[in-house]
Amino acid sequence: MDEAAKTNRLRSEEFKCRYFSGRVIDIGCGPDLVVPHAVPFDLAQGDAQRILDYFAPQSFDCVHSSHCLEHMRDVAAALAQWWALVKPGGFLVLVVPHEELYEQGAWPSIFNADHKATFNLGKRNAASAVSYDIAALVAGLPDARIIDACVQDHGLDYSLLRNAAGLRRRFFELASYRRWLFRQLMAKGLPLYRADLVMERLERRLGKPFDQTLGDALAQIQVVATRAEGGAKT
Repeated sequence: MDEAAKTNRLRSEEFKCRYFSGRVIDIGCGPDLVVPHAVPFDLAQGDAQRILDYFAPQSFDCVHSSHCLEHMRDVAAALAQWWALVKPGGFLVLVVPHEELYEQGAWPSIFNADHKATFNLGKRNAASAVSYDIAALVAGLPDARIIDACVQDHGLDYSLLRNAAGLRRRFFELASYRRWLFRQLMAKGLPLYRADLVMERLERRLGKPFDQTLGDALAQIQVVATRAEGGAKT
């Protein structure tokens, strides 16, 4: 499901008017623009890792990005370029997956093989070797002031979360035998849909994680920051 649209349901009209007025760029938006007047920037428009190749510094009142930063080859370098687009007095609205609520203790990511980083809020014992405290990372940008940093877990059922050592190993050990087990069930005369249901239940029992964000649930962190007036041009 489109994550920006899901997140927008939680945002008040006051939030949207304050942060999404003026010239807005939406980095990594796909077909899901955060507001209709935003400038889209996704793979069709270029490389978000080098966004200053496409736009002048300080040319946007707001830079918005939802679930894109985790795909960047160099997270800190990409974020620095995105921040450079923000005018003095402008805003950065950034949404990234929460490493415990989304990745659920497994790394590399089970749910998205293209994720190159994970994110937390002030956690010392990170879930991966490529984990970032996203609020601290944003706060370290030139002339940056954090307005808000919060976990968004609307609709998430915590009882379904898995966060145990060996989760990924156990899941993929099962997956390697899935085809053989499936054939055995079919050979015993179990209908296709029943065999699939049995496999799904077995995988869940053995620790297969469940991505609730495929539905309405959120498992993310939102950071809102502003650039101080009179900040030096990057």
